[in-house]
Order: sequence, then structure tokens, then C-alpha cells
Amino acid sequence: MSQSFTNVQFSVLDLAPVLYGHTPSLSFQNSADLAQHSEKWGYHRYWLAEHHNMPGIASSATSLVISHVASHTKKIKVGAGGIMLPNHAPLVIAEQFGTLDALYPNRIDLGLGRAPGSDQATAYALRRTLNSSAEDFPQQVEELEAYFKGTANVTAVPGKGANIPLWLLGSSDFSARLAAEKGLPFAFASHFSPDYTFPALKIYRDRFKPSEQLEKPRAMVGVNIIAADTVEKAKWLATSQQQQFLSLVRGAPSELMPPIDDIDQAWNVYEKASVEKSVNSKTTIVGDKQTVKNKLQAFVDETNADEVIINSQIYDHNERLYSYELVADIVNQM
Repeated sequence: MSQSFTNVQFSVLDLAPVLYGHTPSLSFQNSADLAQHSEKWGYHRYWLAEHHNMPGIASSATSLVISHVASHTKKIKVGAGGIMLPNHAPLVIAEQFGTLDALYPNRIDLGLGRAPGSDQATAYALRRTLNSSAEDFPQQVEELEAYFKGTANVTAVPGKGANIPLWLLGSSDFSARLAAEKGLPFAFASHFSPDYTFPALKIYRDRFKPSEQLEKPRAMVGVNIIAADTVEKAKWLATSQQQQFLSLVRGAPSELMPPIDDIDQAWNVYEKASVEKSVNSKTTIVGDKQTVKNKLQAFVDETNADEVIINSQIYDHNERLYSYELVADIVNQM
């Protein structure tokens, strides 16, 4: 039985793409513009993600970009999807997001991840030590919570008493178990880790314990969507994302490249298989309005998601806007 889109919230994941031939200044202009349109079209929240040493992603100073987007919008929730907590002292994150909450009350979300969002050399450059690891993540989350609650030995100012919903993010079952244990909402990175989506969601829902923040499980799933007026146009636009994943497979991350006419000329059979493993047809939806509607409905039915967060890696900003507008039309008509 199909789950109506009216029971699901739809949100935007913005990687603040750095376009080939342009600078991050344009990325931030485009993010503000996309956020304003997303607010108008009824999207629920707008998240930015922390990555480092990635030529194609401009949101490394995530809290600053969140403030930039929030300042250009009025009511849409803005947050991190996510902050990679092992990269930071929890006190610093408490102060940064306490500041954001003071500037934009009741609009700021904080999604937390345990991966470095970078390579080992970059992780060392960020932390100055590799003594902290992903296995310390549960203790780091508790420390951060203590700053917000005002129960830590050190007071976060701003931060103490801040009204900031916490989410745990994951691409495996580790954060699913932790989110269930702590009674926190859980966001799964199915847009680049599709194989673990259903096991992680089952673990989260089966083991969930109610908390002050949340009475019952709340699951968000990520999906890549590239929508256009025709299937052929959408597939052509999608070659930018395919090239970006291909650059990762080759160990040479790149800016977001313009579309190309024949992606098969760009990769060999092994590279193609590697890219398609990360961006498979269930969690990467490419097509016209009807195709996107059908596949999105199937994905929502299968995951029983409470919220879907959409990433659209499209080179041309106007085409990217149009893709999000088409999705908004689909979900608002259901």
C-alpha cells in the first residue's frame, strides 16, 4: 500500500558545489538562491554538509555557510547534515551552534556524523592528532549534549540552553544503534550508501527508546534526484554527478563538471561498476516528472521514511532550481 507524500516531509541537501571554471563565491550565491526558492516551494529544511579537501564542495566551514543561508531566508529550518564531530572539540560546536540558535531562534538543526569527511592527512590537519577516532563518537555526543544542557564543567556561551534538535547521521549501522539507544532522530546516507539503508533503518526502529526529544522513531533518508522535462535531458544533466563520483573512484576529487554527451567515453567498465554501486537506481532517481514521481513513491513506500532529503548535483544553477521545483510540484500534488 502506497504511503501518501502528505505524510512525508521533503528537504534539501546542499553540498554547495564548486562549479568547474568558477569560485566558491558563486557556490554561496547559488546556495542562498536555492534556499530562498526551497522555502517558497515548501521544503521543510535545508542542510549543508561538512567535507574537507574536496575541490567540488564549498561547505567546509559549515556553520558559516548555515548562517549565510539562514540570513537569506525567513522560516525554513537550516542546519548541518552533518557536522563530523570527531573533527572538532564538542565545546567549539556547542558555541558555534549556540551562536546560530541565538541569531536564528528555533530554525537551526544539528546533524552529527562520526566519519572524518576527509582523508587521514586532512583529518590530522584538522585535529592536530589522530588520537580521537570514530569510536569515541558516543562520548563526544554526550559531551556536546552536556554543553547544551548546561551540565558540563565548562559553560558554553552561547550554547547553554540552546534549542537545537540533534540528529545522528550514518552510512552504516553504528549510528543507527546509537540513535535508537539515545532516542534521537536518525538520517541515513542512502544517497551514497544504498546497500545498508534497510538494515540500518530496521535496527534503528526495532531498538528505539523514547527520549525527551523524541517519543517514537523518526527516520530521514537521502536520495539523489535529477529531474528535467525529458528523460534524455535528465540523463545528460546527471553526467555531472557521474563525473564527480568517477573522480572519487580515481582518487582525484574534482570540481563539479559540466554535462557531457557520452559518459561511457569517460570511464572503463570497472569504474562504471564502482560509480553505479554508489549511485544505484533506487537512491539516484534520474528522469522526467512521471519517472521521478513513480520512483520516489516506490522509495518512500519501501523505506517508510518520515522525511526524504534530496541532493541534486546539477552543474547549471537554473537547471538545478528547476529540478527541485519539479520535485516540489510532485509532492505538493499528492
